[in-house]
Amino acid sequence: MELLTTKTTAEYEQFLKNHPKGHFMQSPQWAAVKNNWKYEVVLERDRDGKLIGSIAFLIRRLPYTKYNILYAPRGPVCDIDDISLLNKLIDDAKELGKKHNACVIMIDPDVKSGENKYVKTLSDAGFKGKNGKNFEGIQPRFVFRLNVKGKTADELMAEFHSKTRYNIRVAIKNGVEVKIAGKDEVKTFYEIMLETGMRDNFVTRPLSYFESMLDNLGKNARLYMAYYDGKPIAGTLAIHYGNKVWYLYGASSNAYRNVMPNYLLQFEMIKWAVDENCDIYDFRGVSGDLSPDNPLYGLYKFKKGFSGELVEFIGEFELITKPFIYKSMQKARHILSVFTRTVYRIKNRGKKA
Repeated sequence: MELLTTKTTAEYEQFLKNHPKGHFMQSPQWAAVKNNWKYEVVLERDRDGKLIGSIAFLIRRLPYTKYNILYAPRGPVCDIDDISLLNKLIDDAKELGKKHNACVIMIDPDVKSGENKYVKTLSDAGFKGKNGKNFEGIQPRFVFRLNVKGKTADELMAEFHSKTRYNIRVAIKNGVEVKIAGKDEVKTFYEIMLETGMRDNFVTRPLSYFESMLDNLGKNARLYMAYYDGKPIAGTLAIHYGNKVWYLYGASSNAYRNVMPNYLLQFEMIKWAVDENCDIYDFRGVSGDLSPDNPLYGLYKFKKGFSGELVEFIGEFELITKPFIYKSMQKARHILSVFTRTVYRIKNRGKKA
């Protein structure tokens, strides 16, 4: 088993950026953002020594135990049709799990639903999939992706739904201005994010997390801010890595939503993907429950308006090595989640719409 070292980091990053399954969450830069986790990467090479596969794990100790969680977000990175290589990476993951006394090994590959050989390989190795149509997993199982390869911004705009084009023009007509902001604007973005979290009932990341993203991802991360009459009213955080740009976080003020800043922000991020000659702009998660009665349907409808493809991944897979410890961990996580949400709402109730 070959592990990533400082000597092979540059080679690994080049491989990751050039591979069609490469993902920023497998990168050393993302590991620096997740600095409360350890980071180890397993590498696989062909007979000529060329790097052909990898899997990067974030590793975290369970409090008051000797056991660890191993989690590979959007890994492994390899040719999904090369089952022999996939099996080698799975064996490497198991070996790494023993090294770190793992109670569970979790992977969440960038692999579309329907890849039955891939799923069977995981199942044969002891991994079990977790089902769900909303946001039950750590990463979203359903996303919208827009093919931007070889297209201009104008060509993409012409493919948007008419209502989406209209709303972009409403923002422009009303004088909404979108700028790429510096780190000095992160606090403003964070405050708007708090407002959004209270309105839409989700717990936001702390200010330090967004600061760390801009620090560690450097030119690969952009904070976009939308202004109306000189006031910041909305913002988004996007990441460019390899052949993709991802929309990662978005926030909007309760005021001035009628001037449609979110539509213009999306279009500016899409233009970044075009400027970087990317293949894909990734809107990230939506619910797989497409019923209009679903409270998350509005998010789906918003992203669908940009004429992307609804992509379902195979989802999160777990290899549970210590069942009792794993079950205890799940119960503790649920209790902590409820407690965190309660404290969050009490602490930030002044931000409520």
